[in-house]
Formats: sequence, structure tokens, C-alpha cells
Amino acid sequence: MTRHQKRLSAPNAWPVERKTATFTVKAGAGPHGEAGVPLVVLLRDVLGYVDSTKEARYALNEGSVLVNGAAVSDEQRPVGMFDILAFTERKEYYRVFPRTGGRLALTEIGADAAGSRLGKIVGKQYVAGGATQLTLHDGENIRLEGDVEYDTKDSLVVDNDTGEIVAHFPYEEGALVTAVDGSHSGDIGRIDEITVTAGSGDNTVTVDTDNGGFETIEEYVVVIDDQFVDDDASAAADDADDSADTDADDESAEGGDDE
Repeated sequence: MTRHQKRLSAPNAWPVERKTATFTVKAGAGPHGEAGVPLVVLLRDVLGYVDSTKEARYALNEGSVLVNGAAVSDEQRPVGMFDILAFTERKEYYRVFPRTGGRLALTEIGADAAGSRLGKIVGKQYVAGGATQLTLHDGENIRLEGDVEYDTKDSLVVDNDTGEIVAHFPYEEGALVTAVDGSHSGDIGRIDEITVTAGSGDNTVTVDTDNGGFETIEEYVVVIDDQFVDDDASAAADDADDSADTDADDESAEGGDDE
């Protein structure tokens, strides 16, 4: 298995410029699978808090950078959709959110909102002892005693400190959703109709938005809370996208391997 990651072959969700250098940092093992963005990419290319991987290591060793409430020291730790990134010394908090084209961006949030994270249920099974195990989109498993009311495609809000479920948003008509993949990635609206396709085809969902609406496969939508439609948060995400473009251009003078 290669230890390197070329920019041109990086997942589309990664907020990196493709042609400023040959290589970028490869994500380590962890949540979100191949879609997970190495933490150093967010620190360097998006936020501009460090200029190199070495500087990122020094910064993370201070213990003031948290992902989902836990201090992170590995600069290659994958960060992905709906993760919470906190800088305790700066008192800055961000949520990773998909934007147009599926590219991940950082949305600035308040300290109160940073105490929990959203997760989409992608798996549900019964395990030994009569417990129910839920698998979230980032690979995390939550074990609950007995039968539960939660179903796949529902969304949960999980407290970062306790790991307890603090809110539940069912996947149903009328639910507020955002598209996280496909041509409508980043669009937010309410489910108007869920169409079940016979056979092996994907079920589809029609979503009403302020701009008229769209149709996509249900795998591409996630049920969210009303806090995700805050206008100020959306503006902050756009600013983060602009910062990514500027910082990536500056990086091109450093060399081809991003170390």
C-alpha cells in the first residue's frame, strides 16, 4: 500500500487545490474511510494556522485542538462530514459541512453547538445479550440495550463528552435534509416525497428548497437540525472555502511533497 497521496487522485471531498503541487498528505487509519480529510490539510490549507506538516505536529502536541471533544495529536487523523473541530485556546469552533460539488468546508459555530455532533445511521443490528448496535456514517458504533426506535437513514445528535444520544431526527417526509453528494451537494430543503424503487434500484427522494427543489437518491441526503440553515453559518463556510483557495496557492512555493 502506498504511503503517498497525489493531489489529482485525492477524493473530491478534500478541500485541496489539485495542480499546485504533486503530492499532499495521506490520511491515516480512522473514521470516515477514504473520504476522511487529514487534519493537517484543514490546519494548513483551509485555516492557514500552520505552514507545514512539522508545524502541525508541534501545534497538536499542545493538546488544544479537539475533534469531537477529544484532543488529537496525529496530524493525519481523518476528519469528515459533521465532525466538530475545536481550538480551545482561540475559542474557535467549526463543523465540517459539505458544500457545492461535495467539497468539505468548515462552518463556524458557537461553543454550545460544539458540544455535540450529528451522525447518520447507516447500519442497525441486534447483538449478543439483546442489545442493539447502531453504526453511524463515520464508522462509530453505538450500543443500546433492548429494541430502539431509531432506524437506518435517521440522524442522531451525540454528546461529545458522554457519548449519549441527545436528539433524534427521523428520516420521513417533511424532514429537513441536506444533500451531501451528487450535483446538489450542499443544498438544504425538506423532503416532499420518498419514492421506493422496486428491485435493486436506488430509492429516490424529492426535496423542496427555496430555489424550487431537486430529486436525488436517498443515500445522498442526511436529516439535519434547523441550526444548519443559519445564514451566518453559511457565510462562514463560504469564507472558509475562499481561505482554502488562497492558502493552497501560497503552499505551491514549498515544494512537491507537502512535508
